[in-house]
Amino acid sequence: MSRRILIVDDEPGVRAALAQLLEYEGYEVRDASSGAEGIALYEKFRPQLVFLDVKMAGMDGLETLKRLREFDPAAIVVMISGHATIQNAVEATQLGAYDILEKPLDTDRILVTLRNAVGRIDLAEENARLKATIESRYEIVGRSAVIHALTDKIEKVAGTSARVLISGENGTGKELVARALHRGSPRARQPFVEVNCAAIPSELIESELFGHMRGSFTGAVADRAGKFEQADGGTLFLDEIGDMSSSAQAKVLRVLQDGEVTRIGGLKSRMVDVRVVAAPNKRLEDEIEAGRFREDLFYRLNVVPNHVAPLRERREDIPLLVEHFLLQLAKHDGVAPRHIDPLAIDRLTAHDWPGNVRELRNTIERLVILSAGPRITVADIDRLVGMRASATGGLGGLESSRTWEEFKLAAEKVFLEAKLREHDWNVAETARVLEMPRSNLYKKIERHGLARRSE
Repeated sequence: MSRRILIVDDEPGVRAALAQLLEYEGYEVRDASSGAEGIALYEKFRPQLVFLDVKMAGMDGLETLKRLREFDPAAIVVMISGHATIQNAVEATQLGAYDILEKPLDTDRILVTLRNAVGRIDLAEENARLKATIESRYEIVGRSAVIHALTDKIEKVAGTSARVLISGENGTGKELVARALHRGSPRARQPFVEVNCAAIPSELIESELFGHMRGSFTGAVADRAGKFEQADGGTLFLDEIGDMSSSAQAKVLRVLQDGEVTRIGGLKSRMVDVRVVAAPNKRLEDEIEAGRFREDLFYRLNVVPNHVAPLRERREDIPLLVEHFLLQLAKHDGVAPRHIDPLAIDRLTAHDWPGNVRELRNTIERLVILSAGPRITVADIDRLVGMRASATGGLGGLESSRTWEEFKLAAEKVFLEAKLREHDWNVAETARVLEMPRSNLYKKIERHGLARRSE
């Protein structure tokens, strides 16, 4: 699709010559002989770029520019003048002009200005597309009562500075809630900074959160701002906060109380304005009772509790999520969306989804990649995912075990295989989630002869 350009000039010769050049370069061009006519045409034509004469009878170019920018603050306007002065240039720039060209117009200068302006337009449109893609990725999808209650709460809380503690099982979408709170807040244009407390070694978490000064410890080769400083003015999302070390908890509490951060090895504190949203990966009340989490920090964070329900408690959302992921994956790959049979939707809806929305999305991606036909069918789900037992109910054949010990071993095998598959056969991550020593998990994998099947 060609770019649209509007020329506003009271000299017919200038309009004709400029239009001829621009049309030759492949642009769609309209022209107007006065400021008033240009404004009226702008509203109908909606050009991406305007060439606007400074000196015109009636409404001059600077006044026209001012009105155009009031109507469309993003308007890109190049001024043209036969008597350009520094004062004209300064005033036009202050009013938002992109550039100013002198008459007689030079073809090479016009083309250079045009190329630069169109590059800026392309960049702005690409940024808008990327933003739309990101928004789609982090969209909360669902029409169940629990999702309506969740989004209503987000709307009420987002506009405040209240701290929010988001609870829920792994994979339910706690990060989506945190991003929705940020997006709906007055801080939306400021940074959203995420920290996964479980992924950072305990000896490094304080440096990550609060920053450090050069030479404060081995490897500190330069001054470095921590996540609190990076999130200044915006939102800091502390994910899996239950794994934060006791020392880091004490420092986070101090920041929440005083609004000041001191880098490791530093003497001077810095004021920060950060909204903290946190999500635990375990029940914090149990961690407090066990002495692993500070009760005072819990109360500081738990100003507004927000729970995200597991997928098995909102099955009516599964068909919507399936269609959402199919569309999302198609956009990512630049292909037409795949279709899925109603019976296949029913099979997916009947599953318990222990890995919640994350597991569902990974399953849909697997089906899109590996299913052979034009539509995803129940047979594809049975072949590629293996949900037959959970979809049809019962114990999936375990009830045929002859003894209690045989049943326990068979159930353990099914459970461990499901958990390994949920975590893409990452033994370390599976052991962490199951709160089991990795060596024990390896022994059980060997005992049951578990192995990743090619699909």
